[in-house]
Amino acid sequence: MEPEYIKGDQYVDDRGFLTFCNSWRIDLAGVKRFYQVENHAAGTIRAFHGHQKEEKFVRVIRGAAVIIAVPICSVEDRSLIRAEIQPFILSSRTPAVLHIPAGFYNGFKTLTSDTIVEFYSTSTVEESRCDDERLPWNAFGEEIWEVKYR
Repeated sequence: MEPEYIKGDQYVDDRGFLTFCNSWRIDLAGVKRFYQVENHAAGTIRAFHGHQKEEKFVRVIRGAAVIIAVPICSVEDRSLIRAEIQPFILSSRTPAVLHIPAGFYNGFKTLTSDTIVEFYSTSTVEESRCDDERLPWNAFGEEIWEVKYR
């Protein structure tokens, strides 16, 4: 299973905004907790941690962030995997949810100073701690976090 970007939408009328992601592919039945992360500044990187059992659903509720999910691998495989890394850009202006299945490292970099990232997890804190594998933010190279100016 690969990470899946699930597009949402937004409805606007004279009363305000209604933001939603009504996809049938989002099954939150196994979610046991949620948490929000807000950094002090744009450009802050929080990475990498991985889980063999835990799944996550990620949503940016304010601002924008690049989320990277990488298959859990051995140290020897890191250079091979670097070429396959696909960043996902999530923004509150384009409603979406990113599903990160079990078996992936994940991390994110805030692109705006006001970013709030919300995570929904299928593990309790205790279960997550027993299933936690950590790597430094630059384990797959620093260039994966660079913004590609167009």
